[in-house]
Amino acid sequence: MKKIIVSVTNDLTTDQRVDKVCNTLHNGGYEVLLIGKKTKSSKPFHRNYTTKRIKLLFQKGVLFYAEFNLRLFFFLLFSKKTILLANDLDTLMPNYLVGKLQRKKVVFDSHELFSEIPELVHRPFVKKIWTLLENWMLPNLKNAYTVCDSIALYYAKKYTTEFKVIRNLPISKNIQPRGEFLFDTSEKKVILYQGAVNIGRGLELMIDCMALLPNCLFVIVGTGDIFKELKTLITEKNLGNQVKLLGQISPEKLHTITPLADLGVSLEEDLGLNYRFALPNKIFDYIQAEIPVLVSDLPEMKKIVLDYEVGEIVADNTPKLLAKQIEKLLEKNFSIALKAAKNDLIWEHQEQDLLAIFEKLH
Repeated sequence: MKKIIVSVTNDLTTDQRVDKVCNTLHNGGYEVLLIGKKTKSSKPFHRNYTTKRIKLLFQKGVLFYAEFNLRLFFFLLFSKKTILLANDLDTLMPNYLVGKLQRKKVVFDSHELFSEIPELVHRPFVKKIWTLLENWMLPNLKNAYTVCDSIALYYAKKYTTEFKVIRNLPISKNIQPRGEFLFDTSEKKVILYQGAVNIGRGLELMIDCMALLPNCLFVIVGTGDIFKELKTLITEKNLGNQVKLLGQISPEKLHTITPLADLGVSLEEDLGLNYRFALPNKIFDYIQAEIPVLVSDLPEMKKIVLDYEVGEIVADNTPKLLAKQIEKLLEKNFSIALKAAKNDLIWEHQEQDLLAIFEKLH
């Protein structure tokens, strides 16, 4: 049996894409070992495949990446394996080096344009390092895939490297609204955001809109760099009764409350190529829960909405006009289109494409 070692820099529990990939490979007859980091808050969990967390002295910043990559390099070097699967640029170097040294097949799953993430916009030196690593390794990759057509085309043009596309689609599930919010939602329309609470997600804009949408509640699920800032903003605008910050909750619980919403939003700003080409998995989660979506006028998100007619694209990002658009959108019925999209946009429909990548490695 061929053994695949899969590496990520997170603590394994919340990365749904990697879990889906590992399960597909496991069910496809591969022996899978998933490696990530261990943190003080890491909790026990069970998977159908083998997992390992690396203990680290440093948990963030340049020292974290240096330590993690060094430990990962030596672990990969002395482990039995047939194939190495690196997730994103921050795990690629040790996989790439071990692949070269031991002539092992290396596969790269690019979840995003890592060197173009907004967090690097004002850190030119750090961005330059990641870009140099990208320029060094990506032209030499023979087995790679990514999350959308735009990123695949970008890599093909820049590095003459072929990237297949495996979108971050959800697993098919019959979702019923079994959960409940711990606050009163009666006679209110619920607008939901789920995902990272970081810069460039349009959350501040949505909070500004809520003062103009007295019959709506805005629920934010997730945590991130600007969580505290949003909490302060909500207090300053006296919107505590309309904007609810739920923090991080488990995927299982999230699946039970997403269908309770009336609208799902994904309002990423065009802060660079990474956001411009974004195709967030929350859009597919909204569709699986059969709630309409409102998305930014960015190519990948726009294409899903236009192709499947499951919502609308933001026409104007000023609070007044956006609030009016949301009011009208909440009056429309997308149920038939959502049911059709729900059945089409599922992980199972691309599992054979993923397995084909690993069966035909160069």
